[in-house]
Amino acid sequence: MKLFSREQIYTGDKLTVERQKITSADLMERAGTQLFNWMHLRMQGAQVPVHIFCGIGNNGGDGLVLGRHLITHGYQVNTYIVNYSDKRSKDFLINYDRIKTVSKDWPILLKKGKAFPEIHPDDIIVDAVFGIGLNRPVDDWVKTLFQHFKTSKAFTLSIDIPSGLYMEKPIEDPDGVVQAGYTLTFAAPKLVFFLPETAKYTVQWEVLDIGFDTEFLQSTEVEAELIGKHEVLTLYKPRDRYAHKGHFGHGLIIGGSYGKIGAVVLSARAALSAGAGLVTAFVPRCGYHTLQSAVPEAMVITDKDEENISSIAYEFNPTAIGIGIGMGIHDATVNAFEAFLKSNVAPLVIDADGLNILSQKRALLKLLPEHCVLTPHPRELERLIGPWTDDFDKLQKVKAFSKKYSCIVVIKGAHTVTVFKEKLYINTTGNPGLATAGSGDVLTGIIAGLMAQRYDPLTASMFGVYLHGKSADIAVEDFGYQSIMAGHVIDYLGKAFLDLFKIPEQADPNRETQAEDQNGS
Repeated sequence: MKLFSREQIYTGDKLTVERQKITSADLMERAGTQLFNWMHLRMQGAQVPVHIFCGIGNNGGDGLVLGRHLITHGYQVNTYIVNYSDKRSKDFLINYDRIKTVSKDWPILLKKGKAFPEIHPDDIIVDAVFGIGLNRPVDDWVKTLFQHFKTSKAFTLSIDIPSGLYMEKPIEDPDGVVQAGYTLTFAAPKLVFFLPETAKYTVQWEVLDIGFDTEFLQSTEVEAELIGKHEVLTLYKPRDRYAHKGHFGHGLIIGGSYGKIGAVVLSARAALSAGAGLVTAFVPRCGYHTLQSAVPEAMVITDKDEENISSIAYEFNPTAIGIGIGMGIHDATVNAFEAFLKSNVAPLVIDADGLNILSQKRALLKLLPEHCVLTPHPRELERLIGPWTDDFDKLQKVKAFSKKYSCIVVIKGAHTVTVFKEKLYINTTGNPGLATAGSGDVLTGIIAGLMAQRYDPLTASMFGVYLHGKSADIAVEDFGYQSIMAGHVIDYLGKAFLDLFKIPEQADPNRETQAEDQNGS
């Protein structure tokens, strides 16, 4: 699913109006009507006080349309105009006049110095103050209004985006952003719904279809895409009835050191469960018996060193390689890693200590094969690209890094983001149960296993991240967040594959909703 920029959404508005031969007020009417339909379906006429706070731009106009429909259907509605400027949008004024025709109680004007209305915990707040066009800090008195929303403990529904949140830059004052329980957004979700510093301002979100121009939606190239079941299903390669293990590649997992052989066990098991036809593990000698016992399906090659990797050598041509898990940064290991990079020609996934070595010896970055996959957690990422000031700065630095070294960077987190040059692919699966030891080793194995089957590295990364999170989403039903272990993610990987072909009950093709409590490894 595409995530459009602010300017692209403005373009979409304009093209929709032009191509469908409607007015911008007609499009606003659609938006407000969809908001009403959503609320009416859930409230079913319940007489709960609804407080709609409207700005004086188009977001406020949407709120006025919603208020008018709620009033005409007998709901208990209080409408307020947050008068933060003397300017009004044309469509706001049209709907301000319209709402006055359906109620003797005209919208109440709120301005600096005026008391805020009383709101009870069982009431409903609709936030229609600011939309995606906000580009400056909100006034102090409006900030106080937003805090009034919060202290009331009433359910808060934001229209399009929580007011005070910018579309394409970091917030400047947390008190100047509405904390929404739910956000109903138009056309497509917004990037800020998925970034650690801004996602917390809406608990859940949902996209409402307001009839945007189809050609615009389909043909517009975007910087960021949301990756869900619909997207990854098109990536899946079905197996031929007459295929054999040789058709699905030979993955090599390189890593481990004394006391950290378990990391390789997890990666090797994950690569096999992801579908690799053959998997070999390369470990120091101390890992031989562990691997042979724990993963009998895998083959094992050992280093001459007992406790660390000191020389990487094997006599076959792997289809894909995952390296770095549990490997350590012993001097001999660093030298072996450098020698490996100089000679390797196979598609490559680098994790954990492989990333740490790259951070320490940055000249090795030039040895990375094209489309190499790096899977850092936040601390490892900081070592690679340096500190960042905010999430937007982080993404810009990762894109520059990816472009410079022609590599794919998988930024692990609550919404894992796969970055390749200028493009962002944001994952929709996963939960807090993945915040456990070894889940990153599993992800490395899954991606390497997919690459062994000749999925291209970018596809393997997106698909692997999705399956990793989906497996955890299925496993959490049996274990809960606290008790999920990395091995469970492997155990449920088959169900994650099967889920791709499961048709959801009463699926609505026009609506995308957010899964709750999403998290990544």
